[in-house]
Amino acid sequence: MKNFYFLFLLFFISTAIFSQEKKETNGIDINYFRGNILPHTDDLNHLITGHPDGVMVSFSKQTHGDQEWQKVYNYPDYGGYFMYQDFKNDILGKTYAVGAFYNFYFWKRRLQFKIAQGIALATNPQDRVNNSKNSAFGSEILANTDFVLSYKKENIIDRVGIQAGIIFTHFSNGRIEAPNSGINTYSINLGLNYNLNENKPRTVDTIPVDLKFKEPIRYNFVLRSGINESSIIDSGQHPFFHLSFYADKRLNRKGAIQLGTEVFFSNFYKDFIKYQSVAYPQQNLDPNTDYRRIGIFTGYELFINRISLEFQIGYYVYQPYKFDIPVYDRLGMKYYITKNIYTGLSIKTHIFLAEAMEFVMGIRI
Repeated sequence: MKNFYFLFLLFFISTAIFSQEKKETNGIDINYFRGNILPHTDDLNHLITGHPDGVMVSFSKQTHGDQEWQKVYNYPDYGGYFMYQDFKNDILGKTYAVGAFYNFYFWKRRLQFKIAQGIALATNPQDRVNNSKNSAFGSEILANTDFVLSYKKENIIDRVGIQAGIIFTHFSNGRIEAPNSGINTYSINLGLNYNLNENKPRTVDTIPVDLKFKEPIRYNFVLRSGINESSIIDSGQHPFFHLSFYADKRLNRKGAIQLGTEVFFSNFYKDFIKYQSVAYPQQNLDPNTDYRRIGIFTGYELFINRISLEFQIGYYVYQPYKFDIPVYDRLGMKYYITKNIYTGLSIKTHIFLAEAMEFVMGIRI
């Protein structure tokens, strides 16, 4: 099952990168970063023993306005990355990550914002015998999300430039296996960039971004699925099925707002409820309590060519077993196979605590 997760993620990332048009130039940048672990739960305090550092290498396709979406987003870069991070703690070990990213530019292209999503390999995950104190990583395979904000200056010496800024990294297995507190770090980064091709002139966009985009309300039917485990280590992995229905309305060429509902069939809760009723009789928990949940949510989808980024925040209107807080959120990336059919990956969390890494199949009509 771990290999299935890895291959699916790798296929999604490679499809997202190489499905684009091949009219762009190329670049590479290398960043060194060093910072701190963000202690979002108390059980991470014993893992903070140093200042994590690492290296991020990005291979970019630089757009020049050959397609409308490139002009709309101020000629972003996209491509693949490799990241190495050392957490300066023998219990946590190190991680190696690969994935896809977009670079967006502001302030006359001096300010660069990178959004990256990928998969990672942890060198020292939790093991009940050899590494029982690792409460962050319950499996070797992790999801990796990164946000980088940098000041960038290109072609200072010939094609070589520099960049510096801040980077936020997140590693979590989406509760595929317990434990799964995950690790978040914030760091200062400093690096070099190099353009592999001569500069190509960019086409000036004469159409305003806020031009009205006429499209009727669209309706989405979505299945999100995968496997996860309760917070009890070695309690067993179970499949889950999250069924969603929502309407979306395009606001402009860039984005759409969403409003919908969904039902959660999280099968690990069945055994977890029975376990809690026996282990903690003082709670007076009925072992037959309904494990299903129903939520309502609102969201925003940012459309970028065939790829879109999605953020949703929801509230459980039906939650008989109140183990998690009633508010949940989701961050995901979607790829439109056709105009109406899409696939993707998303992480469903309760603030910083991940519940599920979701594989997505949806229809938009």
